[in-house]
Amino acid sequence: MTFSFVCRTESRRPVEQLFDRARSIDLHVDSQKDSGERAVGGVTKGLIGAGQHVTWRAKHFGIPLTMTSRVTSLDFPRSFTDEQVKGPFRSFRHVHEFTPTVAGSIMTDRVEFTAPLGVLGRVVERLILARYLERLITNRGNFLAGRA
Repeated sequence: MTFSFVCRTESRRPVEQLFDRARSIDLHVDSQKDSGERAVGGVTKGLIGAGQHVTWRAKHFGIPLTMTSRVTSLDFPRSFTDEQVKGPFRSFRHVHEFTPTVAGSIMTDRVEFTAPLGVLGRVVERLILARYLERLITNRGNFLAGRA
């Protein structure tokens, strides 16, 4: 079963700046220091672009994980999507949307994922993984917006 959630982050940053911060490998690493996440393959520094991929290594729940994601669409400065091409999930899709406002911009993160554990996975997804991922995305959004 696929689960999803949406996180919305308001920022005083202009939409173009927030868009580029969201696709910055370096800022992603900075925002995920608690998990020791680092880029080890593909684009490992700077801004990731359409069709490019990055391989991440991190430790979540005490388990070392490797995940490769590819940017499958990019419409500067409105949206971009990254999807897992190899990793721990059956599927993982993250749509990043950006809307200009009078005071700056809004970043909306739409995440859909399916864990690889079958029926047990549904319980894990609902009770643990969805909340954990939503907290990670919320904290990352606040960091990128300059509120963390």
